[in-house]
Amino acid sequence: MPVRVTLDRLITAKGLKARDLAQQVGLSETQLSLFRSGKVKGIRFRTLARLCAALDCKPGDLLDYLYEPSDQTIGPDEDN
Repeated sequence: MPVRVTLDRLITAKGLKARDLAQQVGLSETQLSLFRSGKVKGIRFRTLARLCAALDCKPGDLLDYLYEPSDQTIGPDEDN
């Protein structure tokens, strides 16, 4: 998948522990771990906002995108 979660980089740069961030944001450590690993299909805007507030960042700082030509086509099982 060309969209990658870069949360680990921010956690390290801020000198935080994932456990502490999860508590501050109101997530379980498991939920935060799944997001950090990119194993989730989506994230609520409210959760994203809480992460940004806790890390003093913008949503774009939490995600990265690497272009893939297949991103320009929609498959039969994808949303429009």
